[in-house]
Amino acid sequence: MAGNSQRRGAIRKSGKAASVGSGGQRRRGLEGKGPTPKASERDYHPAAKRAAGSGKRASAPAGRGGPARSAPARSGGGPRKAKASSEVVAGRNSVVEALRADVPVTTMYVAGRIDSDDRVREALKTATERGIPILETPRGELDRLTDGAVHQGLALQVPAYEYIHHGDLFNPQAPGIPLVVALDGITDPRNLGAIVRSVAAFGGHGIVVPERRSAGMTASAWKSSAGAAARVPVAKVSNLTRALEEFKKAGFFILGLDMDGDVQLPGLELATEPIVIVVGSEGKGLSRLVSETCDQIVSIPMASTVESLNAGIAAGVTLYEVARQRAIQR
Repeated sequence: MAGNSQRRGAIRKSGKAASVGSGGQRRRGLEGKGPTPKASERDYHPAAKRAAGSGKRASAPAGRGGPARSAPARSGGGPRKAKASSEVVAGRNSVVEALRADVPVTTMYVAGRIDSDDRVREALKTATERGIPILETPRGELDRLTDGAVHQGLALQVPAYEYIHHGDLFNPQAPGIPLVVALDGITDPRNLGAIVRSVAAFGGHGIVVPERRSAGMTASAWKSSAGAAARVPVAKVSNLTRALEEFKKAGFFILGLDMDGDVQLPGLELATEPIVIVVGSEGKGLSRLVSETCDQIVSIPMASTVESLNAGIAAGVTLYEVARQRAIQR
């Protein structure tokens, strides 16, 4: 019998054609499928879901459940208040110092089964007294929160600082003669904190910092201000030169601090006028555009053996002299 005698009725087929029912799947499998669609165009991708959600929010009516109405734009650009990203302070010494300086804190994270010492006990006591939420957190989660920093089982979540609009410093109803300090290229937050402290000590009304190439109100700046940051408002501007021009239009005189000044500090005649004192970086001083915007460049007389003063010290000396002259004119 032809074929396999054990399988009666079986027929041996010859030829290399695809079996019936394949539909040419192998051939189609080799064909290209075109370019990969964007993530936002793939329904199952998180990016597509976020895009769909934002589209729904944008089309929702204003009012309850809808988007907040945006504030009208101000001259100089930017909303009334701008927030920086939140910050995490890690390490036992850093946490204790931040709590001692009354740095605002939203949460304190403590590793489970932490080896307690004086710093941990002080941090827990202070946080409890201030009503700060304390969360026991696995060390792996602490590593993630602190981005791999050495946290020693202790960390703080510091909220984003709320900057004011620089136009709020034009307030003619503020007590005393307006006095503002602007920073040009100050990148050390400790210098910013020291200047905040001097502004509070000598009756200043606020500080202006640029968005780029400048220190912001971080936890380090809060600590250096010794609590003064809670009383002195800080404004952040996108363009310092343009902001100084607006201060001029509001009746302020712009004084820049530089070693090669037009006048020396003791001979300053504009101290009793509304002024903005601009402090430059220690290495580069005032930038060209900012320097050209100033009404006067003021220098602090020093012994020839000293090249320059620390930015925070220079601001403090100038603020003291302005306060002294204003007190004499009263």
